[in-house]
Amino acid sequence: MAGWDCHAHVFGPYDRFPLAPDRSYTPPEATLADYLAMLERLGMARGVLVHPSAYGEDYSLLRNVLARQPNLRGVIVTRDSAATALAQLREEGVRAARFSHRSGAGTNFAGSASFQDLVRMTKSLADARMHAELWTDCKVLPAIASELRRFPFPVVVDHMGGFDYEAGLNDDGFRELLSLLESGHVWVKLCAYRNALKAPSIELARPFHDKMLEANPSQLVWGSDWPHLNVAPAPDTAQLLRTFMEWTPEPLASRILLDNPARLYS
Repeated sequence: MAGWDCHAHVFGPYDRFPLAPDRSYTPPEATLADYLAMLERLGMARGVLVHPSAYGEDYSLLRNVLARQPNLRGVIVTRDSAATALAQLREEGVRAARFSHRSGAGTNFAGSASFQDLVRMTKSLADARMHAELWTDCKVLPAIASELRRFPFPVVVDHMGGFDYEAGLNDDGFRELLSLLESGHVWVKLCAYRNALKAPSIELARPFHDKMLEANPSQLVWGSDWPHLNVAPAPDTAQLLRTFMEWTPEPLASRILLDNPARLYS
């Protein structure tokens, strides 16, 4: 199936594209050639590269990749870009800006943009015809849900909203995420393994996946999360896709891998 991988990162080569001096992590290189080989292994033709916070607001690598690969789209991290700058980036293949609003120690890390930055940039993003991507979790989601309903552009929640498999399906935050999804106020990137790293089996994440399919399959996309930053051992990306296919009946799988991302990232 020539689908879309809607969440991945590339790094390096570092002699050409060095990381920002002020960063919270230093990953190994994961080059465009590596990513394209992975896409081919998955049998996919399209991808969405999320600009890593370790590059700050230096988009040199992302812009270089998008210029060379028109089959790819980009998501940047920015705190205060003007609409004119965003419009130029859109012409180059960028479709969204990513913001972070999470519980715990990782809320404000080097190179990230906050939910307050998103609120401040609402008009600029709308004028540039971009959407917002939000890295958040179900602990803090209810407090911002009313604001998410007012944005004049799509909001894409990545990593399946950081659900807590131990809290269960009736957790208030997860129920709020389902409500936002069902009403069409958010999209969700399906990436179950990230929320089951401490679970004895990834199957414990399946009920959350199933609930999202029930809520609104037209607002779902799938992301590999390659190269699986800070996860050791890294999962087999092909197995993650196989798990998605096993959990997702047709024609929903084709809609999520093909039709939905083509609409969102057009």
